[in-house]
Amino acid sequence: MKPSRREFLNVAALGAAGLAVNPWHLLERPQQPFVQPSTKGLLFDRSELERIRETTKHPRFSPYWNSLVGADLAADMRFLEKELRLNNHVADMIKARVILERSSFVYAISGDVKHRDVAQLAINRILEYKRWDYFLEAGEHTIGLQRAPEATIAMSFALEWMDDVLSDDTKREMEKQIAEKGAPACYRTLFGMRHPDRVRGWGFDPEDDYPFRFNLSRWPFILNSTNLKTIPICGLGIAGCLLYGKHPQAQRWLDMAIQSARAFAPMFGSDGSYDEGVSYWGYTALHMTMFLEAYYRKLGVDERSLINNPGTVRYGLQMSMPTVGKPADCVNFGDASIVGDVSVAAWVARKHRDPIAQYVATQVGEIRSHFALIWFDPTVKAATPGPELYDVRFSNDIVVSRTGWDVPSAVVAMRSGGPANHEHSDRNSVIFKAYGERLLHDPFKAAYSYTLPHWVLRQTEAHTAVLIDGKGHQYHDGSEGTNSSWSEAQVVEFKPSRDELIVTSDATEAYRLVNPDVDLVRRTLVFLKPDVVLLIDRIRLKSTKSKVQLRYQVYNDDRQGMIEVQDSAFTIRRPQASLQGSIAGSSPVKITSGKHAVSEEIGVYPYVQAESNEALDHRFLTVCTAQEAKKDQGTVITKQQGTTWTVTVDHNKRKKTVRIDLASDLPVIAIS
Repeated sequence: MKPSRREFLNVAALGAAGLAVNPWHLLERPQQPFVQPSTKGLLFDRSELERIRETTKHPRFSPYWNSLVGADLAADMRFLEKELRLNNHVADMIKARVILERSSFVYAISGDVKHRDVAQLAINRILEYKRWDYFLEAGEHTIGLQRAPEATIAMSFALEWMDDVLSDDTKREMEKQIAEKGAPACYRTLFGMRHPDRVRGWGFDPEDDYPFRFNLSRWPFILNSTNLKTIPICGLGIAGCLLYGKHPQAQRWLDMAIQSARAFAPMFGSDGSYDEGVSYWGYTALHMTMFLEAYYRKLGVDERSLINNPGTVRYGLQMSMPTVGKPADCVNFGDASIVGDVSVAAWVARKHRDPIAQYVATQVGEIRSHFALIWFDPTVKAATPGPELYDVRFSNDIVVSRTGWDVPSAVVAMRSGGPANHEHSDRNSVIFKAYGERLLHDPFKAAYSYTLPHWVLRQTEAHTAVLIDGKGHQYHDGSEGTNSSWSEAQVVEFKPSRDELIVTSDATEAYRLVNPDVDLVRRTLVFLKPDVVLLIDRIRLKSTKSKVQLRYQVYNDDRQGMIEVQDSAFTIRRPQASLQGSIAGSSPVKITSGKHAVSEEIGVYPYVQAESNEALDHRFLTVCTAQEAKKDQGTVITKQQGTTWTVTVDHNKRKKTVRIDLASDLPVIAIS
């Protein structure tokens, strides 16, 4: 019979209290049939060192490698010896962990003795922490959401990478603390997510100096479908692989880790898309991959296809958005800000011999971890993605369309779909980039705490979206963190082609949660490639007339976004390009400009607003043309007859006529 959870917690507590010189025997229980573990390294063997050393010279990877080798080791030593606070996990422990990962890896690859010494000091300081995380269950037992699993991963790899220089006493102590401070905290977290009804209350460690406090009572439910589940999965799994055959609980840890990984895998869509946004995608996929790769290497169990690996790399690619002056820019719905680390693409390219994944590994996003150097295989040839990847409706109903992969190419994206951790109140919002500039924008730097003024940047009014009587759709109050709302939207039409894209998203339910009188909220986006975008908005109320506002956000992080407003038109200017917009409505439309109530220390966030008169049924047509700086915009002629609009656009030597029939809830659109 397996031990009860209470038995497990009690034994772990005894071990942590140091009541036995070797408490591991207290955890002994009947095990699964023993499998002789492989002698392979967790992620690489010494036989692969020469290949990794060659990778450090590759133009894509050498800047990152040089940043590791050239780190300010004197500053790191000073921090570790004199500045590190043992009650600060958020900043100081993560810094010590990063130093350990970096310097232990550099030593393994290069034999640099200075990095060896820094890594050894980092090990000693991390061992001094009373706990490896700053969250507790029942005010007593550590739960590991990030710091404990991250420390477990770093210490496990360091044990292997520095095996030849660590003393036997240090190795034993590292293994002991991984088994007492790391793995049990990760196990407890995953157990709580699997059995939230058995959790005896999650909260913050009162001894930690973290300044913010949230209500964590629902976190076992909330975090079960977020990236903060994959980190303890990886930490627990790596600990199990490292200590398999040495520790009596290792098999149990592996069982929990793999069961949790299987349960989490559907958080990636069948196409590999990831709901929390592309900035969290690489981090999440990387930790899943690290565990599953180590599991395969050490025990021969191949679970490495739990998610659609080639598809998920294509998701990262298709959410990328090369932009002038913003490296690794992305379609930043939610808290995403950059594509981020694409190290997992190197593993996908290696395993699947995937030329698109190799392109991503060498051309897209950033290399911000040493795992890319471990996995990169130069024998896989990269291939530039073709037009077959230009238009995509992901399984989570986010739509992205583009004209290419270089900086001048246009990218249009619409946010439909359901809620997710790290989301914003942004259903039916649109991002448009052309000629290297963000022209319809989704602001960055939204606050993570609802007590801060720039929490407003998470709200509908800070997106290129619709307001009804000044209010957006449903969103939570932030008291539990940046978790999911209840808001749903759905793509009801998606028609991509070589020259155009037509997509309609329905967000009625999301707005109805705020205003029960809402009968219809739909937006249709028409993209006339490469530089013309039409937005058709239909908002209908049941019984009470309301005003409707449309917002168009301006990219101004560099303080170079400018707005001009005139009658029923507006212009957004950026250094490399401009956008000209004209707006027609079923009733007169008033256009103004403004900026969000955010401290200038955070940023200046301007926007354009179009507002209608009160009515039950609202129809809006926004026509936007993008143009390179110092070149003239084209002409737009809009004619309305009943419920039909005819738009003629003559722009950049291309003339298009778009006929829009709004008699039904789903517009009928003809382009010629």
